[in-house]
Amino acid sequence: MESKFATCLNCIDGRVQIPVINWITNNYEIDYVDMVTEAGMDGLLADNSFNPAHILRKLAISIGNHDSNNIFIVGHYDCAANPVDEDVHKEQIKKAVQRIKNYTRSSEITGLWVSEYFEVEKICIIGGVNEDDSPVYEYSTS
Repeated sequence: MESKFATCLNCIDGRVQIPVINWITNNYEIDYVDMVTEAGMDGLLADNSFNPAHILRKLAISIGNHDSNNIFIVGHYDCAANPVDEDVHKEQIKKAVQRIKNYTRSSEITGLWVSEYFEVEKICIIGGVNEDDSPVYEYSTS
């Protein structure tokens, strides 16, 4: 039986890694979660002036080599690198999901919030293809 992978774009904060992995594997038919981390990931991806090339390269490796069809983007309570309130985080998660969907056709992208109690909440979900059929492209590792 072939293993199923997902890809998670998450903060580096170790407190949120295990709750997120457990939530993903408990709620989806996923065996393993490739974790791509950056301090304050949701805030970075929501900022259009941030160049996500190094994150997209890792995402492309996960999609290309592990056939990952589910991408998760995470924001969390008490983020040292992105010290904004919960409402701002949730808006950043939505913007980050919208931004990342423009880089992949094949993946479903889900935004997650991790509370102060390390409970995971689904914020939004979107398919990888633009609803208006505008061009999207697969990011490559080259």
